[in-house]
Amino acid sequence: MPQGKPDTVPDDGLTTRQRRAKPRLVVHTGDGKGKSTAAFGLMLRGWAQGWPVGVYQFVKSSKWQVGEEKAAAQLGVDWHKLGSSWSWIQREQATGEELAAQGWADVRAALAEERYRLLVLDEFTYVMTRGWVPVAEVVETLRSRPGTQHVVVTGRNCPPEIIEIADIVTEMTKRKHPFDVGEKGQRGIEW
Repeated sequence: MPQGKPDTVPDDGLTTRQRRAKPRLVVHTGDGKGKSTAAFGLMLRGWAQGWPVGVYQFVKSSKWQVGEEKAAAQLGVDWHKLGSSWSWIQREQATGEELAAQGWADVRAALAEERYRLLVLDEFTYVMTRGWVPVAEVVETLRSRPGTQHVVVTGRNCPPEIIEIADIVTEMTKRKHPFDVGEKGQRGIEW
């Protein structure tokens, strides 16, 4: 597939201004590092545009104090933690079905109210792949969201139904990581 600027203009009947205002669904998935980090970069861009921004972390525990959350608090970004563990590590069950359902209900309400112009659903793929939030319901909610709300979904193994409706999909590929040789996460790099 060719990269760069297309030779033609989309035949969608929209003006450039209208195309630039289209709400985007962005997915960061794959086994590589950087999915959440990239989403938080978009969080900063949205904040710099003066948008109301919300972050829902579906796996990380409220016990973990990540640097992005500290920065977001200083910027006035709403941050919600809905988990009981650290990321995808399986030492304990990552989050309860009830927490996921409560978080998803709040996300649906936020979308219906158009509370945010940019909404980051961090590690949301895990609650879908575990069956705690129905994928079909997520597809319908994201497809029918009102206004110009951008949504970013992160996590490994994104369901194909979400990838199908997404506007931007980036798959992070791991080539090498210190975890591979038994090293632990490092302050400022992993959190």
